[in-house]
Amino acid sequence: MKPRWKPSVTVAAIIERDGKFLLVEEHTQDGLRLNNPAGHLDPDESLAQACRRETLEETAFHFTPNALVGVYMSRFERQVSGQADPLDITYLRFAFCGTLGDEVAGQALDEGIVRTLWLSPDEIRARVPLHRSPLLLTCMDDYLAGKRYPIDLVTTDPSVYAAKP
Repeated sequence: MKPRWKPSVTVAAIIERDGKFLLVEEHTQDGLRLNNPAGHLDPDESLAQACRRETLEETAFHFTPNALVGVYMSRFERQVSGQADPLDITYLRFAFCGTLGDEVAGQALDEGIVRTLWLSPDEIRARVPLHRSPLLLTCMDDYLAGKRYPIDLVTTDPSVYAAKP
């Protein structure tokens, strides 16, 4: 029987201030890349909680999601040395916008994150070859187009938080 296919669920924070967007520069297998503050959904958390956590870990800023910008799918494929089958991951990204809070002074950034930076839309578009995800630009453009959906569109059943035996 073929194993069940499961996309990798991620969250991203689309944070704009004074016409610039908060991005992270991070080490990847392809060198330094730019991305939204983003990461994987962990067990026992809602999508909004994951977005708050990832933003804090990657930027040292508190963040409160207050709207869903969109839900996106993308596929990443790469041949891996010594393996017949390529690495093949489908990402399901939930992108949120919201309120940027205070920075936590002295907090170390997540492993692999080199720095945070604020870039204008034109600066982001000029750096497409450095984007970690093709969704960085799509999410920003959707945000700029005014796409916002109520955050309660995404519901987390209490069973997600249930204690494990």
